[in-house]
Amino acid sequence: MAKKVNNTQDFTKYIRLFWKLFIGGFLAVILLFLLASWGVFGELPDHTILENPKTNLATEIISSDGVTLGKFYFNDNRTPVGYEELPQHLVDALIATEDARFHSHSGIDARGTLRAIVKLGKGGGASTISQQLAKQLFHGEGSKNTLGRITQKAKEWIIAIKLERQYTKEEIIAQYFNIYDFGNNADGIRSASRIYFGKEPMALDLKESAMLVGMFKNSSLYNPRPERNPIGVKNRRNVVLAQMEKYGYINEKLKDSLQKLDLGLRYSPESHREGTATYFREYLRAFMKDWTNDKKNRKPDGTKYNINSDGLKVYTTIDSRMQLYAEDAVAKHMPRLQAEFFHQNTPKRNPTAPFLELDKDEIEALMNRGMKQSERWRHMKYDLKKKDKDIIDSFDKPTKMTVFAWKDGKAHEIDTIMKPMDSMRYYKSFLRTGMMSMDPQTGHVKAWVGGMNYKHFQYDHVKQAKRQVGSTFKPFVYATAIDQLHLSPCDELPNTQITIEANKYGNPEPWTPRNSDNKYGGTKTLKNALANSVNTITARLMDKVGPQPVVDLVKKLGVESEILPVPSIALGTPDVSVYEMVGAYSTFANQGVYTKPVMVTHIEDKNGTILYQFTPESRDVLSEEVAYVTVNLMEGVTQSGSGVRLRTKGADAYRADYREIVTGYPYEFKNPIAGKTGTTQNQSDGWFMGMVPNLVTGVWVGAEDRAAHFASITYGQGGAMALPIWGMYMRSCYEDETLNISKGEFKKPKDLSIEVDCSKYTPDQDSNSSLPEEDTPEELDF
Repeated sequence: MAKKVNNTQDFTKYIRLFWKLFIGGFLAVILLFLLASWGVFGELPDHTILENPKTNLATEIISSDGVTLGKFYFNDNRTPVGYEELPQHLVDALIATEDARFHSHSGIDARGTLRAIVKLGKGGGASTISQQLAKQLFHGEGSKNTLGRITQKAKEWIIAIKLERQYTKEEIIAQYFNIYDFGNNADGIRSASRIYFGKEPMALDLKESAMLVGMFKNSSLYNPRPERNPIGVKNRRNVVLAQMEKYGYINEKLKDSLQKLDLGLRYSPESHREGTATYFREYLRAFMKDWTNDKKNRKPDGTKYNINSDGLKVYTTIDSRMQLYAEDAVAKHMPRLQAEFFHQNTPKRNPTAPFLELDKDEIEALMNRGMKQSERWRHMKYDLKKKDKDIIDSFDKPTKMTVFAWKDGKAHEIDTIMKPMDSMRYYKSFLRTGMMSMDPQTGHVKAWVGGMNYKHFQYDHVKQAKRQVGSTFKPFVYATAIDQLHLSPCDELPNTQITIEANKYGNPEPWTPRNSDNKYGGTKTLKNALANSVNTITARLMDKVGPQPVVDLVKKLGVESEILPVPSIALGTPDVSVYEMVGAYSTFANQGVYTKPVMVTHIEDKNGTILYQFTPESRDVLSEEVAYVTVNLMEGVTQSGSGVRLRTKGADAYRADYREIVTGYPYEFKNPIAGKTGTTQNQSDGWFMGMVPNLVTGVWVGAEDRAAHFASITYGQGGAMALPIWGMYMRSCYEDETLNISKGEFKKPKDLSIEVDCSKYTPDQDSNSSLPEEDTPEELDF
């Protein structure tokens, strides 16, 4: 009997011990939570921090048609999206895989936690989506020791509960998608969907959503790039699809069919040197730097905005469709033109290739200047503190490098071993290009192509570069003459050489320009003379008005480059940028009103508050009549002059090695087009400026050094170098009817007093159009 009592007492002792341990453990857990909430294990975020978690957000560059052109970021390429921008199957995939009871708990899943404790974590983790978000937002990776993991888990629970109180379930889902790093600069779901599939999150299909959700397990391990772990990613994606079928989001048949499919990856990395509008984006970076440095543009707390982390939205005038058409036109034309340039500049055909008209010493001097202006020289001299001799020697030592090349008409990179000096010479043989397109009424810049490949050719040939403009300068001379002398396009001048005497306009020597074809005699109408770029006629007009009024007009047209008031500017000796030329020509299309080019319409902060709104800048420069008559003159260029190939229908024929047959241009435009080709004296610069009533586009093509150029006018003229880019671009723009590019007539002034129809014109009808006495043919005929 005593033995039985002792057994009962022993059992009672165990029961008491159990309850002591249970209550003690319960109190310990409560104490753990209390200590964590009091900040003993580290400071917890308060409600203000929970409302505005400190995450780096990339600045987004947005086109006029609502497409993201690119981003500015340092480490985090993150642009948040709202819950409504997520497809339902993406949300379903996340819940099925990561937190099946997400909608029924308040931050902590008791069943999952108990299971994890009983199985010591071997049956799967117990972290809810809210807990994972807390971990991502506020304390990152877990501790490596047991005590640290316990205290961090306690903090995670508390923050998760606070998040559940602060936000709706939908907001927590959106934040979790936005905060996660999917690898390869894909920070957040928006960047991930764009980088891995080339689309916005809402456009993701079910299998794509499943792949991205599968990456939540470990984006470093489950990296879908072909050289990393595509098989593992597919297996993980299939696990997600199985979970969706398990919880009733999809049926078994759909799961089985999707699991058989490939990933369908369309990997397109988002970097500063790749993607759309790279040259424009770099211009914009400088614009934003100036804007943030201006003390007027400060945050409410007085600090500067950071374009890499403050999540600004920059709304631009660039049209993403037109930008792609412009880049495509460059990508089609330049390899063909380059192939011809290489063909003409083989060592056998040109021992000084790629240079012409330079002797050995001149070439050596040019290369030495290039060496000292190179990034390699700057890095070795100023970063590595190397001596000049060591730097010079390094340029003659073979080294591994990746160089640009056109291959089968497309841009390629070639890994090779080459001396840096040889690579400099190699790159100097490449023709470059610059192109800009603008709405003349609003000033909105629609396309900006500063070169062929920003990664290898970073110098921007839209705004940075200034090159001789050749005959594209002539319309400024004609406009000045029309304004001052009331001339008609039908007025005739003798096509004979003229000499402007020394010191007449400050020029030290007599100036006697030649026509490019060396043909003289008879008379030519102004329209015919401009259409065919007759130098003698332009020189006569310059002699009538003088160079200073021409310079004054050009300055009013927005050209800031230095232009000396000497007669030779009539033939295009000044160096001007594509940006300036497009702005100036737009004045003619805009009835004589200059509108400063606009690239940014407004800037918003991450909350949508407008921080900057552009103010249009315009001024009257010419009368509507003078502007219209000048446009009418330039229409002659595409009707019967150097731009007439835009009207012709030719075979779109190219040689097998992508060298263009210049006679074939399949554009066949029927609508009014005003324009002007430009070619410099030694064919080093080719230009085409083209206008329709609501779009003005300028194109320049040439090599880095003017000593590298075509030997003859056949390929070295603006009509062969630059005009094809304009033609292909405009053809694409017209095929896209959503752009509404005009095919109509240029607006004619109501009270036009200058006759532009030469079939109706007689010189006597307007006394102002008669030539001054000293300009009679007898006096000017040499």
